[in-house]
Amino acid sequence: MTDTRIYLSPPDVSDVERKLLLDAFDSNWVAPVGPDLDAFEEQVAEIVGVRHAVALSSGTAALHLALIAAGVRRGDTVLVPSFTFAATANAVVYLGARPVFVDSTPDSWNVDPVLVADELRARAGRGRLPRAVIAVDMYGQCADYDPLLEACDRYGVPLIEDAAEALGATYRGRAAGSFGLAGVLSFNGNKIITTGGGGMLVTDDGRVAEQARHLSTQAREPVPHYEHRTVGYNYRLSNLLAAVGRGQVQRLNSMIAARKATFEYYRAALPDLGFMPIAGYGTPNYWLTCALVDGDRDRIIARLARRDIEARPTWKPMHLQPVFQDCVVRGGEVCADLFRRGLCLPSGSALTEHDRERVVDAIREG
Repeated sequence: MTDTRIYLSPPDVSDVERKLLLDAFDSNWVAPVGPDLDAFEEQVAEIVGVRHAVALSSGTAALHLALIAAGVRRGDTVLVPSFTFAATANAVVYLGARPVFVDSTPDSWNVDPVLVADELRARAGRGRLPRAVIAVDMYGQCADYDPLLEACDRYGVPLIEDAAEALGATYRGRAAGSFGLAGVLSFNGNKIITTGGGGMLVTDDGRVAEQARHLSTQAREPVPHYEHRTVGYNYRLSNLLAAVGRGQVQRLNSMIAARKATFEYYRAALPDLGFMPIAGYGTPNYWLTCALVDGDRDRIIARLARRDIEARPTWKPMHLQPVFQDCVVRGGEVCADLFRRGLCLPSGSALTEHDRERVVDAIREG
């Protein structure tokens, strides 16, 4: 029997999601409104431990609306981890603001809270505080929120948590997505759970949730005709996709357990690789297993590709991206090294023992 292709982090769907999707289809609730949408928001809000959740078309849409809620406007600056996916920085630019990139800590690969505090102190001294700070929970592991929140609170700067990769992770017993003014989740096809595409803004602040819900439905005023006093967006998630999400969240714990087992398998089988450190302050969701390679990382990726196995470098830091080459960066050496040596391995929750063996054998081949 020919081996099938092993993808990095493919969707993992079951008969549970199929039934819920067909039930929603048969009910004719197919638009961005309906009982599955309401139920999905309630389920995720309970998982995250917040009062409000607004299901949206993408995690990027949630970031955009969270930044609006934080008051970000044209000409402002926002502190952003350099080691992240482009969407984190792109959402800042959507509003005419400029990202200021901050380096990572080698202890967790997340944004360095000491550098964030130093940058806030320096900018406060010049009377030029950023409008917001974004922290990203990298590869399913939470950033170090105690010092981040302390620094943000000291200067009155709102924190936004980009937990797009981290649903199900925790920090000191609190769920990822529950920190700061608002949290952001993603349900893209490669995330720990998926709705095919989609995201969510989660928050304890009723004003933020109400504003996000209003703006995500084209900012229509509550009158019989179509009245608009501000520019809105077409950002709501459909009821059909929410039905898929309802099935996925029922299986979240088992998906986390499967990805943790893959992480532990790789770590035991490949002791020469330096795997992403697990911080003692919380539990990750093991979304992607990532490691550092002392050698030719790209040659390993090419060797895996010849075996029909998908692997990728870790995120290329934003301060090294041509589109952001003129932006300010604080530090940058740590995340540049994480990109130079970083390798993301297949981590899907449906990965089999045979799949893992194929990955390990291909790496050992060199």
